[in-house]
Amino acid sequence: MTSFDLVRDLPAALTDREAAWTYIRGFAATWRTRLTAEDGTPEAELTAAEEALGIRLPAGVREAYALFGRRFDLHSNMQHLLSPGEFYIDDRKEALVFREENQGAASWGVLLTDLGRPDPPVRMRSDLADKEAERWEGWLSGFAVSCIEIVLSESLQAEEPVCDHGDYDDGDELARRFTRLPFPSYPEGEQGPAFYTGSGLLLCDGGGGWLSVRARDEETLDRFRADVPADWLNG
Repeated sequence: MTSFDLVRDLPAALTDREAAWTYIRGFAATWRTRLTAEDGTPEAELTAAEEALGIRLPAGVREAYALFGRRFDLHSNMQHLLSPGEFYIDDRKEALVFREENQGAASWGVLLTDLGRPDPPVRMRSDLADKEAERWEGWLSGFAVSCIEIVLSESLQAEEPVCDHGDYDDGDELARRFTRLPFPSYPEGEQGPAFYTGSGLLLCDGGGGWLSVRARDEETLDRFRADVPADWLNG
């Protein structure tokens, strides 16, 4: 594999499904551990889920799970990516749900009407007190792009000594000092979280003054925390 670059390799990954899987492989090899054949969900599990639900999974969903479905460190440190056996159709029979917020505050899914598309848009539905107000809102334009978002965001949430979080409310300073990843705004069309990178660092400005960081090693993280004033949880 050629050298992986968070910024350089992202534009192609946002427009081409195969490039998205290559991006995730590169990220895993560089920032986590290399993906292996054992990290994918077996074909039999995907087929069993289809038979149980009476649907056909989009090609992009099958490809993503075959690539990293069993790598929980890449997709389930905070939110929960469902295994194929946990997939379900929501109570209104509108969407296939594949991911849940860790406290049940939201779900992510693909509309049943989009299941015939190879790389369908992903929607998000918040759990509201007023159930009649709940809607499947836009999240990201394709399943492959959503997988990139999952891998980037979940890598920052690992309970590891190279990760930390803190109150930091100066997005302009982040933009001056670090390179923003050319990731689309999300939820779709909104000004949501923003990813940045620097030497050996991956950052996410989650909005509301909350900053998450992952470093390639503990020394890099220590230097970052010393240089960026914030009320760090672990530092």
